Amino acid sequence: NGMLPSIKQLAASFEGLFVVEDWHNYGPNYDKTLMAWFENFDKHWDRLKHRYDDRFYRMWKYYLLSCAGSFRARMNQLWQIVLSKKGVKDGYYVPQ
Repeated sequence: NGMLPSIKQLAASFEGLFVVEDWHNYGPNYDKTLMAWFENFDKHWDRLKHRYDDRFYRMWKYYLLSCAGSFRARMNQLWQIVLSKKGVKDGYYVPQ
């Protein structure tokens, strides 16, 4: 069991403790990543299926495709958060 924390929950956990140097959302691209993982998994299943049962295949297919759908629908996000204790001298550089 797990959970995906909200922006509010994340911010509350480090507010007053760290300086937020950068907060980037990679969510819009993660759908493509999950689909690539599924396509690779599906393409190589014949090489793997002697070690795993059909239930394993169905569970991973469901997981990867449902996660891809949730990112595509913008229901889930993937963030990279850069924090520092006291700020970065001369500022934090974010390549664009």
